[in-house]
Amino acid sequence: MIRLVIADDHAVVRRGLTGMLGELDDVEVVGVAADGAEAVELVLALAPDLVLMDLQMPVMDGVTATRTITAEATDTDVLILTSFSDGPRLLAAVDAGAVGYLLKDAEPEDLVAGIRAAARGESPLDPKAARHLLTSRATGRRADEGATTPRPVLSSREREVLDLVAAGLANKQIARRLGITERTVKGHLTSAFQRIGVVDRTQAALWVERQRTAD
Repeated sequence: MIRLVIADDHAVVRRGLTGMLGELDDVEVVGVAADGAEAVELVLALAPDLVLMDLQMPVMDGVTATRTITAEATDTDVLILTSFSDGPRLLAAVDAGAVGYLLKDAEPEDLVAGIRAAARGESPLDPKAARHLLTSRATGRRADEGATTPRPVLSSREREVLDLVAAGLANKQIARRLGITERTVKGHLTSAFQRIGVVDRTQAALWVERQRTAD
């Protein structure tokens, strides 16, 4: 059962999502929040598996709430669900620790699939948002064109975790293999993803393979 908190400042969205997801056998909506601060409070009190987080909310925005949750919550992941697909917002959410980024115009079945993927330790990313992310990354690379780009410096543990991701292991399996907690695995992945410039496990696995070929 995926224990879920919904954070959105629009009551109609909260009610719609609660009704739709409440019909699923493997999802339990354990709380709803109208702003980022309330979302943080619910997460700390209820320890859900996943938060479905809007970005633009009063009191505390979704990026700040995501950063706070990933820093303070033990095993709660944050999946962004928003209307915004522009690169800066996406990059800010990923840098804050969000495990995925979905858009509100997605089909219901795609949203459900994204929630289940995030609960499995994957990083769902809406195709439209992915295009904006790649454009932003490309713009950044062009801005630095002509400069020497060193290979990202990873810790030995980050490399071990990335190698196991490339081997197809889930976070829980990696934790057992290395004798660490799932939270620690997620922390290493978040750090490694930022260092090598990827946003999900598939891109990370491809990066590992490219590095092996280059070596």
